[in-house]
Amino acid sequence: MCTNSSCSKRLARMQDLQDLDNETCWLVKELKSYIAQEADFLPRETGLNIMESAAENHNGVSAKCRNAKVEDLWSLASFFGFSTQTFVLAVNLLDRFLAIMKVQPKHVPCIGVSCLHIAAKMVEDECNISPTHELIRISQSKFTVSDLSRMEKIISEKLNLELKAITALTFLHLYHAVIVSLTSERGEIPSIERLEAQLKACLCQLIFSKAKPSVLALSVITQEFDALQSLAMLEIVQELQRHLKIVDSELLYWRGLVAKCMTEYSSSECSKPDNKKLVWIVSRRTAQNLHANHFSVPELPTIPEGSWDESESEDSCEDMSCEEDSLCGSPGSDAEGAFFPSEFCNQGRK
Repeated sequence: MCTNSSCSKRLARMQDLQDLDNETCWLVKELKSYIAQEADFLPRETGLNIMESAAENHNGVSAKCRNAKVEDLWSLASFFGFSTQTFVLAVNLLDRFLAIMKVQPKHVPCIGVSCLHIAAKMVEDECNISPTHELIRISQSKFTVSDLSRMEKIISEKLNLELKAITALTFLHLYHAVIVSLTSERGEIPSIERLEAQLKACLCQLIFSKAKPSVLALSVITQEFDALQSLAMLEIVQELQRHLKIVDSELLYWRGLVAKCMTEYSSSECSKPDNKKLVWIVSRRTAQNLHANHFSVPELPTIPEGSWDESESEDSCEDMSCEEDSLCGSPGSDAEGAFFPSEFCNQGRK
């Protein structure tokens, strides 16, 4: 392990990978490989611009509606114990899909939960993935299990889904590992969990979907080291930036936006999605029944040991959903008519 005085020299000699130990050498090669591929997983910028300019009463999805859904996904991911990787991948899928499809706001809840479910199946162990009807029920949505399945199929087809996407989290972990391998001053390095939390806060704002993942991740790390006034760590980051050929102006721009986001996120007025409590919304009829039975404790029947029947789970999801629509409200069920407009399934990349 090297001292801080020699770290910058080792980074400056990265061109000759033989000067580095095996672990660091492998990390640098991975960084270069992912930087060459990251553009393939970026949302289409023209689609992001349309969302940014869309008004809240517009037929399309606005940035506010998208951001609200990402916050909901953060809450759901936390509730079900999903990893940060699952959440970040879900946001990536959501942005890429919204950027190439003409979507009505009422369809966003189904799209968002579908992206989270797809990401969970890619990342999480099978035993850690909750049943589909449970995901729908906790999300307080009106769509059914069959709606979710059809939406997942549409998303997979339109995105030509691959098993792994290169995201800002990919680079964040690699950068952190490189820095750890190049310094013995571990006390100056923020935990990866802290950096992940900052990245998740950034992803709740649409603007950061325009950043290259490699630049956004380095901006988060640079901003954190700058806030900690760690000159030695900043020197390592600067050498890493130079070696990976990340332009100064680009890093400075996104670093400023990250700093602004962190200031807003740390304020007392900010409602942090990770700590947001899930609020149950019930229909008027259900509320009346709950009030009438408030003082009575009925005898509970024996719970069968068999699995949930698929049709029963779908019906129960609909009954427990809110009966009111909002700007980003949930779409109706199959019983109310066709869930997807016919032209919706025919859109895609041109």
